[in-house]
Amino acid sequence: MKVDVLVVGAGYAGSVAAERLASAGRRVMVVDKRPHVGGNAHDEYDEHGVLIHLYGPHIFHTNSRRIVEYLSNFTRWRPYEHRALACVDGKLLPIPINLDTVNGLYGLALGEEEVGAYFERVREPRRPLLTSEDVVLNAVGRDLYEKFFKNYTRKHWGLDPSQLGAGVAARVPVRTDRDDRYWTDEFQGVPLNGYTKMFEAMLDQPNIRVELGVDFRELRERIRAGHLVYTGPIDAYFDHRFGRLPYRSLRFEHVHLPGRRRHQRVATINYPNEHDYIRVTEFKHITGQEHPGTSLVREYPQSGGDPYYPVPRPENQALYRRYHYMAAREKDVTFVGRLAQYRYYNMDQVVGAALKAAAQILRADGA
Repeated sequence: MKVDVLVVGAGYAGSVAAERLASAGRRVMVVDKRPHVGGNAHDEYDEHGVLIHLYGPHIFHTNSRRIVEYLSNFTRWRPYEHRALACVDGKLLPIPINLDTVNGLYGLALGEEEVGAYFERVREPRRPLLTSEDVVLNAVGRDLYEKFFKNYTRKHWGLDPSQLGAGVAARVPVRTDRDDRYWTDEFQGVPLNGYTKMFEAMLDQPNIRVELGVDFRELRERIRAGHLVYTGPIDAYFDHRFGRLPYRSLRFEHVHLPGRRRHQRVATINYPNEHDYIRVTEFKHITGQEHPGTSLVREYPQSGGDPYYPVPRPENQALYRRYHYMAAREKDVTFVGRLAQYRYYNMDQVVGAALKAAAQILRADGA
């Protein structure tokens, strides 16, 4: 079989790249080893009729109007601002840490200026900020670090915060006001009819052929493609020549509660210090679906399984650079996405990277 472009992976990176290339007239084939499109953002109705995110909660958020306008070609949106609580010392408190978190935890009545002074008093100044432990201790001090971050990070990553790069903790802000939104991006929401419908619309055009449940390695010798867009783990592409890049995975435990319209006050509750799971999410908060029952997911971090999170440590980046050097020498192959670029991308960042990659391929072809 001959195509202009073979795209490996039907998640954000692969689907966006495929759509852009196909819209420019290229004949594109998209393959994915999973039986569905959408990658980790895939959603579906469970056996009880509740729309769930199969691989844990996904909420789209961005400050890029360009990316919102692009995705809006394939979906309408349900505005949604995510909120989460953390179960600490028997209390449910806002996370990221804000004014109400501190007052609720310690029984105080501080104002915005006073909580800023409190943080300044308890923080442990660190310079330079090399690890996630450095970032949190430098911002809020040891007690909040140990109650909210230390054990959560150990469960999530299988590593102590002192062993992880500063960027992990830097993703979670600390606030002196009462803003309890998980993110403050200008645009926040979810596709009105679900992520999978958005991906299906993106891939629904004559120049795109989609093959699901197909392993790329079994196809490599049977398909002739002028260009390859690869979105899987970069180390797997090279048959782990230099060793395996570390990824963190998750196991998802989906639960349905019949006859209960709501189970939690907010969509997600984090459990930093209790249980083997790190958080519980109730989907109807996110989707706005009306249903007499409700469905939840518990997330259990693990080392084995599908790769979800690149592990940000210097030695891992050094190993990735060896693969990146080889990737740069691959003729007519583009590596894009969280796994292919070994980066802790948000969804909007993956879309941006895929748009850029597709534009570069078209420029190289003289389009």
